[in-house]
Amino acid sequence: MAIDNNNPLEQQNNPDRNGSTGEATNASTRRRKKPRRDGKGSNTKTNNPTAVKSGKSSRRGGKDSQALSTATDPNLVSGDAADDAAAAAEGGIKAVGNQRIIPFMKIEKPMALLSLFMVIASIIAIAVNGLNLGLDFTGGVSADVRYEQPVEQVAVVQALADGGFDDAVVQYLGTREELLVRLPPQSDNVDGLSAGLTQALALPGNTADISNVNIIGSQVGNEVYLNSVMALALALACMLGYVALRFQFKLSLGAVLSLFHDAVVTIGVFALFGFPFDLTVLAAILALIGYSLNDTIVVYDRIRENFRRVRGISPSQTVDLSLTETLRRTIMTISTVLLVVLAMLFLGGDGLYWFSVALFIGLLAGTYSSTYIASSIPLRMGLSRDDFVVKVKPEFEEEIVTFNDPKMFEQDNV
Repeated sequence: MAIDNNNPLEQQNNPDRNGSTGEATNASTRRRKKPRRDGKGSNTKTNNPTAVKSGKSSRRGGKDSQALSTATDPNLVSGDAADDAAAAAEGGIKAVGNQRIIPFMKIEKPMALLSLFMVIASIIAIAVNGLNLGLDFTGGVSADVRYEQPVEQVAVVQALADGGFDDAVVQYLGTREELLVRLPPQSDNVDGLSAGLTQALALPGNTADISNVNIIGSQVGNEVYLNSVMALALALACMLGYVALRFQFKLSLGAVLSLFHDAVVTIGVFALFGFPFDLTVLAAILALIGYSLNDTIVVYDRIRENFRRVRGISPSQTVDLSLTETLRRTIMTISTVLLVVLAMLFLGGDGLYWFSVALFIGLLAGTYSSTYIASSIPLRMGLSRDDFVVKVKPEFEEEIVTFNDPKMFEQDNV
């Protein structure tokens, strides 16, 4: 009986005859009619780094392997859909350029509660304990002293304490022979005070010459205090306007609140422990505001860039991606600045000691606030990609034009 090889039923029932036909079919299937996609002799390899990175999770099976097959097959899906499938295979967190995103915003709420607690504790410490204001704010006596030979600050402070002048502050004025001596308010007049200081400042084998003695009243100290508060408020207002014009109002509000957090926490630590607060500490706080804003601007610039170029992820993941990309820069910057601050703290002498302490506290608070305050508040205000995409007005707008026919108007009147 003749067997019809074209009949699929007989091909299935006849494995011997189907062998040669199957080999021919497989050979024709293996014959490629189109060029290879990547040009390197492989069709299974894709140029999508996201799909390659998510290949580890495909071994788990189930939905992960299904998402991976969808992401790696360009015939099934392409573009943003492939990225979304790879993100699903990674547990919802996308790896961009083989870089894993650190989920900073996952602990956003605990960090917000910690920040709120620190700010409230600092305000309570300032209100209850007050600031240990220095002579720049309370008034007192300042004198310019010149020695014949170089002297140490500790020796001058000890000589003044032996002469009855306690709580003296001694600073160098360029050289180790010229010093600025500041004392709390004294009851003596200028002539008697100058004679007493000359006697107290005399060291063995090294005489002192007092060139100028100034008595600063409490009223001048209060004016300096008010001017300092106004300078701090003006700096924050200028930062608010700058960031609002440079980026977006949501980001500017987050930046100013983070700067306010840094300043209040630093001042609160000084109030809590009773550290002396003078103009050098105020200068450190103003310098800290500038440094913290610079760190925040770097993060904001990366957030704006990622909102424009990366699609298919949530705003929270965009912020996480931006913080991850700037993490190395932040660590290197804070490390180098802390080295300088620690050098001033241990080697700068009494004149730079409290300045360095204020900078050290503020740098730690500023690095933390740039991550969890300046970036978290805009997210709570609804930051999205629409805030950074420029909407182009259409070139032509449709207008409805109505023509009134005078003849039709006359017929209606008739």
